[in-house]
Amino acid sequence: MENSHYVYMLKCNDGSLYTGYTNNLEQRLAKHERGKGAKYTRGRGPFELVYWESFETKTAAMRKEFQIKRLSRIKKEALIALKSEGD
Repeated sequence: MENSHYVYMLKCNDGSLYTGYTNNLEQRLAKHERGKGAKYTRGRGPFELVYWESFETKTAAMRKEFQIKRLSRIKKEALIALKSEGD
């Protein structure tokens, strides 16, 4: 069974990081690019997808999203670096 719940981080054009949840990553990224995504990301594109992780349940994905949002910028960057090394 393929995982269909995602937590992702975008690096915005202004250098800030945005963390979100979706059940369709491609569609959500397209929404962000069109300025129809989260209020925070409007006017901050283009974006770079710097982190994503898939989960079997919405609950697990949203729990991870909450954990990431509570991290400092330095710890978020470390998480991104760890994911990049694993790819």
